[in-house]
Amino acid sequence: MVDTESVAGSFPVGNSSAVNELEVLMRQVARYDSTVLIQGESGCGKELVARRIHELSARGEGPFVPVNCGAIPRELLESELFGHEKGAFTGALTTRIGRFELADGGTLFLDEIGDMSLDMQVKLLRVLQERTFERVGGAEQRRANVRILAATHRDLESRVIQREFREDLFFRLNVFPIRVPPLRERTEDLPALIHDLVRRGEAAGRPSITFSDTAMTCLTGYRWPGNVRELQNLVERLSILCPGRSVEREDLPPAIGERRRAAESTEDAPRDLVAVPRGGIDLREYLGNIEKQLIRSALDLTDGTVAHAARLLKLQRTTLVEKLRKYDLQARVAT
Repeated sequence: MVDTESVAGSFPVGNSSAVNELEVLMRQVARYDSTVLIQGESGCGKELVARRIHELSARGEGPFVPVNCGAIPRELLESELFGHEKGAFTGALTTRIGRFELADGGTLFLDEIGDMSLDMQVKLLRVLQERTFERVGGAEQRRANVRILAATHRDLESRVIQREFREDLFFRLNVFPIRVPPLRERTEDLPALIHDLVRRGEAAGRPSITFSDTAMTCLTGYRWPGNVRELQNLVERLSILCPGRSVEREDLPPAIGERRRAAESTEDAPRDLVAVPRGGIDLREYLGNIEKQLIRSALDLTDGTVAHAARLLKLQRTTLVEKLRKYDLQARVAT
């Protein structure tokens, strides 16, 4: 069992089986210099997992240098990683040390590796194979004394099939794969996570808050598409809006509080319709609302993928697409 108190401010926080299994994997791989490929949805804590592995490793006293490969223009990424010599290209007024050199003796974390261009993939593969590199515009071979941890939210195996990611680089990175579970798969960790986030907020000078049982039930029933990052932002916002008091369902964003209420109403619908209300009912509108709620629920369960939601609802995909247009609902139309 992971001790929440001992890992406050780090990752993972919680006592779910998913977190315990993740902690075991991190401790197992931390003692070696093996390359690790961390996979998971955006906002689930991939960089925190990388930092945890680094801290537990023999390189823990060395630098931890993160690089977001998807946020740096491809024409600048080579210089960012390997550095450049003065005059190597227009604008290179001075020599610059790259991230590989900055991470010497420590860990280089390549985030969003799936967004790296094919030409850069070739250059990275060479460094992983030979453990040497050259600065842009330079000829001196430099030793890469770094451990590589990479992360992506993309399905790299699919990108390999689509020829968008090199197969040889994938195998070089995928020595020890770790999957970080999304928050919806470990909602039992919500109380520990919220406690940790509130405590960090207090340390940063924000007011303390608590959550009522009803509010916590709403949070547990939510799908958390933004994962832990979304939860972190919500706790920070609520600490400002509800300083020093208990957060109620009415304080939660409509996407969380109202959706839970709608789901409860849908569950009660058959009992409510045992008798028509004295004032009558607009049957078409009532059934339309139920249909809309069921479609939303199916989309939540399938992360917004229309083809999968259609199968849950026993509908043709084209029929569900028409209903999405009818009710002005948003979803990922990809299969």
